[in-house]
Amino acid sequence: MRRHVTAAIAVAAAATLALTACAGGGGGPAKTDDTGGTLTILTSATQINLDPAKSQNLAITTLGLLERRLTTWDIQPGRAAKVVPDLATDTGTATDGGKTWTYTLKDGLKFADGTPITAQDIKYGVERSFAPELSGGLGYHKSLLVGGEKYQGPYTGGDLASISTPDAKTIVFHLNAPYGDWPWIASMPAFAPVPKAKDNPQTYGENPVATGPYKVASNKQGTALELVRNTHWDKSTDPVRTAGPDRIIFKESQDVATSTQSLISDAGSAKTSFLATYLGAAELNLVNKNPDAKKRLATSEAGPITYLAMNTQRGALKDVAVRQAIEYTIDPKAFIIAQGGSQAAIRATTLITPGIPGRVEYDLYPAGDDGDVAKAKRLLAAAGHATDLSLTLWAANDTSSQAQAQAIAQGLERAGIKVTITPMDLTNMYTEATGDNPGYDLILSSWQPDFPSANGNIQPLFDSSQVGGGGYNLSRYANPDVDALIDQATAAVDPAAAQQLWAQADKRIMQDAPIVPLTYAKQSFLRGGSVDDFFVASFPAYPNYLTVTLKQ
Repeated sequence: MRRHVTAAIAVAAAATLALTACAGGGGGPAKTDDTGGTLTILTSATQINLDPAKSQNLAITTLGLLERRLTTWDIQPGRAAKVVPDLATDTGTATDGGKTWTYTLKDGLKFADGTPITAQDIKYGVERSFAPELSGGLGYHKSLLVGGEKYQGPYTGGDLASISTPDAKTIVFHLNAPYGDWPWIASMPAFAPVPKAKDNPQTYGENPVATGPYKVASNKQGTALELVRNTHWDKSTDPVRTAGPDRIIFKESQDVATSTQSLISDAGSAKTSFLATYLGAAELNLVNKNPDAKKRLATSEAGPITYLAMNTQRGALKDVAVRQAIEYTIDPKAFIIAQGGSQAAIRATTLITPGIPGRVEYDLYPAGDDGDVAKAKRLLAAAGHATDLSLTLWAANDTSSQAQAQAIAQGLERAGIKVTITPMDLTNMYTEATGDNPGYDLILSSWQPDFPSANGNIQPLFDSSQVGGGGYNLSRYANPDVDALIDQATAAVDPAAAQQLWAQADKRIMQDAPIVPLTYAKQSFLRGGSVDDFFVASFPAYPNYLTVTLKQ
């Protein structure tokens, strides 16, 4: 459910999420006649779990090469992301006002072992994602399906009655409430079919039964994952995967700096490789000094949001005027420099991020490039906190995050706010921050939606149901009017109507100033000279693995 992508976790998160239109080095639609060769994907990840139930993979990255779902993403440079049919004949038929969604499977679909894919296999795949031993994957569907909140999976809980399969080609989902974005939910990893007879929850993630253009040839955790062609994949049924390379090798446990140097040199196997981790400031500087390497850089448009969450349930931060003062005292220019400069980020003002349909540009707190310290001081004085504010700021303990935290602290101190920075291990920080009684006033975080809908920007971060209990409402913000808007937008089956409601919710939330939107990140990825059709679209800010080819 979470998608943290700031420099706070640049190496670890990028590897996980990726393995999980500004197109550099070979834009445009994939050339489907470029087939053959071995593509190498370099990743700092030390293991790759391929179990769909445990995966947070984007639809266009690693697992998408192996496993198809009911729907998938059509990602092209210069175009908005679209949800399209994958195993299903369409993106779903809604009835009962959006509470029931029905899908029909395409003809002739087969697993890699040649057996037919049935609706029952998809039902079982979704059901096993509820099992406690397979936790960790994207789980939006778990609270949406009738009975999902109590269901414990097929190993101990039998079947889930809210998923019905009238025949081998039809599957029906019954939801607790209308949900207009269900077609996007059906593109998530848990909606990949799993044959019950081949399932072992302890080992399935090592070599799942493939439905995409590739299958596992070997999987040595920490070293390499090798994929080869799945001869039972039918290209005529697949709208998005071009299956260019004959083999794909994921080299794991790779040092980002070393891999960057190798790709800059563009010699040997580096020519047919790309780095799954986006480049940090140091690596970008190296690439920018090499004209040939710079041509092979693919940089996303601005997208994922970096933000400062203010704990609205603590001390003076309960006062909206104090939070609004902090909006003005942040130094945007200093923060962007700390994040890596204009090549790495641009200033943010809205909650809905660029590349998400329905986004409306606005700025409720215009303060120029340096902030408006005088206005911040006036607001603080009027609120009775001209000189007495002392706040604790949590930030991840890596060098980049600490530099960003320092930029925030220096900005606030200009208005007389004392800031104490607490460096924290990333995992521990989010474990405590999403708990029921965290000890921070401010926390530096980031977010990229799991699917290209404003729902993914707003609901996980600002719905009151996401306060504590593992939820990511880090500002611990609660407003009944906003909750009602979120419910309305979530239930809207018509995309245009939903987008208007999400835009309304965006501005309404910012009136209460629970966070400071800091930047929209740009993410840059480096490829070798023989890697073709390599691009990063407006959403998501990662390369589309499904269309990469090799020059022949």
